[in-house]
Amino acid sequence: MYGFRIVDKLQKINEDIQPNQLKYHHKRVMVSKEFTFDAAHHLHCYEGKCKNLHGHTYKVIFGLSGFVDERGLMMDFGDIKEIWKNEIEIHLDHRYLNDTLPPMNTTAENMVVWIYEKMAEALKLAERQEKYAGARVEFVRLFETPTSYAEARREWMENE
Repeated sequence: MYGFRIVDKLQKINEDIQPNQLKYHHKRVMVSKEFTFDAAHHLHCYEGKCKNLHGHTYKVIFGLSGFVDERGLMMDFGDIKEIWKNEIEIHLDHRYLNDTLPPMNTTAENMVVWIYEKMAEALKLAERQEKYAGARVEFVRLFETPTSYAEARREWMENE
């Protein structure tokens, strides 16, 4: 019905496809990856439930753009995960955000800019090491609840 079949012959490099064919284009592309973390915080100068200590399961989505390498990859998703784990998540997951973030009211609006800046720093360092050609953060979206998020976009961060 669906024409399912097992591949007869696995494509082999240097036989069925040449290394110079792996890179199909020279265009900028964007890759995206999302992560979740759990954290507690409270807000200052706020009258409402969030002035009390409480927690969230946050979701963060990164949109990163750049140019593909000779293999046709802009950035390996595993590398995005490594940056997230080593540079950003360590300050957020299962933490009291009012203690671990720089002095700020721990609103989603403040946090998304901090997360954007941390990822942008990591990409600049990687580019100096000649990784991820032209890589930049296009957006970061931070969900505080499943239906509420704050977003930082490159054009806002660079031009305002």
